[in-house]
Amino acid sequence: MNRRTFLSRLGAAGTLAGLGAAGSVAGRRDDGGPTGGHGDHRAHGGHRGMGTVGRVDHERNGFHPHDILTDFDAGATSRDRQGRIVHEYEIATVPKDIEVAPGVVYPAWTYAGRVPGPTIRVAEGDRVRIRFGNGSDHPHTMHFHGIHAAGMDGVPGAGEVQPGEVFTYDFVAEPFGTHVYHCHSLPLREHIARGLYGAFIVDPPGGRPEAHEMVMVMNAFDTDFDGDNEVYAANTVAFAYDVEPIPLEAGEPQRLHVVNMTEHDPLNSVHLHARFFRLYRTGTSLEPDELTDVVTLGQAERAMLEFSYREPGQYMFHAHQTEFTELGWTGRFEVV
Repeated sequence: MNRRTFLSRLGAAGTLAGLGAAGSVAGRRDDGGPTGGHGDHRAHGGHRGMGTVGRVDHERNGFHPHDILTDFDAGATSRDRQGRIVHEYEIATVPKDIEVAPGVVYPAWTYAGRVPGPTIRVAEGDRVRIRFGNGSDHPHTMHFHGIHAAGMDGVPGAGEVQPGEVFTYDFVAEPFGTHVYHCHSLPLREHIARGLYGAFIVDPPGGRPEAHEMVMVMNAFDTDFDGDNEVYAANTVAFAYDVEPIPLEAGEPQRLHVVNMTEHDPLNSVHLHARFFRLYRTGTSLEPDELTDVVTLGQAERAMLEFSYREPGQYMFHAHQTEFTELGWTGRFEVV
């Protein structure tokens, strides 16, 4: 059953009351059986919020969406002969089954065993060296959005890595901003849909004003491989931030890096309830582009949002494509 058939049968009111991603989307259950219609729900003692039935096993996944929010990876740092700061990483692609909604397991392709891949964070002008190994059965790359030499572009013929082989990407990070990396091997659509992407944050010289920083990579999963997504999320797990709201402090400056890596849909978006944010498109300016409460992004577009909440309470955030919200891309801030 595809997403549109499911939604038409259930109806919008029923969807918001209890979508139950555990058994309502197509895919493979964690017990090995196929998922079916809404008669296949398997509530097993978990929170039932806006649309969840049961709990995802984050320990089995090997990562937690709350950790991904603030897990900035500077690598192993040193200095080269010119005195430039060098950030060194070892990253491998590995296939891995990931539970993207309660009971729904997706056969992902991953960087370092997680989707999205590690959030690489450096400063403008720093040198980045990534020893990239291919532990899968398909050719893969790491293509970074930014400025670099042609030989470091991470495309077929320039940094593509065959199964069992290794390549080292070596470049200077520029310009500053909120960026992205992803696999650029063919078929490109499949390599991105399967999960080969991550955020790449380059800080400006001197940094930015102090704030609590987070990263959300908007993504989706075509669990029955029919060209339509059945599950939507920020940082991979549907409804993760609705089941466990993100704790924030009232009055504390927030800086949210948002990256859209959704495949099969032309646009995705994020809307904050009860708050406007200063929007920095691509994060490449120190001055905001506008003041708004929703931003819409095409694939690989990204933005930096700055905001704060004045009063305690629970505040929703979600995609403003309502179907995406109903299928997992929604959450809450718990402001204290």
